[in-house]
Amino acid sequence: MAARQVSGVHELGRGTARALGALRDRIPVGGSASPAQGVSVEVGERQAAVDLDVVAEYGVSIVDLAQSIRSNVIDQIEGMTGLEVTEVNISVDDVYMGESSDDNEPRVQ
Repeated sequence: MAARQVSGVHELGRGTARALGALRDRIPVGGSASPAQGVSVEVGERQAAVDLDVVAEYGVSIVDLAQSIRSNVIDQIEGMTGLEVTEVNISVDDVYMGESSDDNEPRVQ
């Protein structure tokens, strides 16, 4: 949730996980996307390490986005658990370009 709060994050997860999440969203009862989609956490006695798969919005500086995500995730985890976050690895798997207007129209005339 801390990563999703950052402006410029469109979605979390890799292609397959996002496709399955979209399918779950279409199921009327009990079909909600997992908040843990795209998140992997390794927890020890005093430390935690986080891996995130992110879809960035087009036009956002990926370097600034990664720094903002990392900072927010570390603050939230350390504040809630008292664990030291040793690393937050961020993988930008895709860039969201916006909704396409009409896929049936030819691109050129």
